Amino acid sequence: MNDERKGSPEPMEGRMEALRELPGEVLRTLSKEEINAFLFDEVWPDSLKEKLKDYIVEGD
Repeated sequence: MNDERKGSPEPMEGRMEALRELPGEVLRTLSKEEINAFLFDEVWPDSLKEKLKDYIVEGD
């Protein structure tokens, strides 16, 4: 678990809205740790990347 998260209780900008937009069948497959990584971490675990591969948009 990421200790830096304790100092920043707010999710990264736009992450909560993005989480709410995920289809329910995808959201139900995410573990608590994956949801926390989605909301708070810059680098995601491979399991989360795999589950969200159809929804990830790569930046420039």
